[in-house]
Amino acid sequence: MVTHLKEIVKMGGELSVDERNLLSVAYKNVIGARRVSWRNISAIEQKKESRGSRKHISTIREYRHRIEDELEKVCRDVVEELDERLIPSASTGGSKVFYHKMKGDYCRYLAEFASGEKHNVAVTSAHMAYKTAVDVARTELTPTHPLRLGLALNFSVFYYDILNSPDLACDLAKQAFDDAIDELDSLTEESYPGSTLVMQLLRDNLALWTSSDNDELELPAEGPEDEATAAA
Repeated sequence: MVTHLKEIVKMGGELSVDERNLLSVAYKNVIGARRVSWRNISAIEQKKESRGSRKHISTIREYRHRIEDELEKVCRDVVEELDERLIPSASTGGSKVFYHKMKGDYCRYLAEFASGEKHNVAVTSAHMAYKTAVDVARTELTPTHPLRLGLALNFSVFYYDILNSPDLACDLAKQAFDDAIDELDSLTEESYPGSTLVMQLLRDNLALWTSSDNDELELPAEGPEDEATAAA
């Protein structure tokens, strides 16, 4: 599916909401399983190292490196498509937010495993992309818009997981939730399911991050890839 959609992107012009949703979901399907595999193999590697066990450690490390190579290739492929074609062709507020958020997400995925200068560049790029998306969202999308809420959700995860800034993560998530609550009455029937879903995810993350018995192994929720309810 990714190959077919990339051909559509190369044709030029702006993608429809359905097309950009399909592209996002297709790439997420490619990278999702690899992110899970990387977390699992990294946990096994760390457990063996903490116990002083050297058995199979070289094989485990080799497998982790192979997964990282695959992850990096996908992330850089997505960012290249966004920088060279999708972002320059975006003409609506919704599409601009969507693509800058998507760039922030894939730079964040890269930052999860990259080290050294690659990590630093990925972190900076993710932060800039999210910030650009936020600036556009504040002027172009309502606080209850599913896309704006999903952006706040993923940006807050970036603050928590990548920048290790729980206070900033909670502030961002709480502000987005409160702003949406204030305008909940203005929600249309079409956008209600998508908006309330992301609001619940924001609340779940806030509960997780502020819990006194926070389990570090429990992962925060991220926004849904299908923004079909976020028409712009």
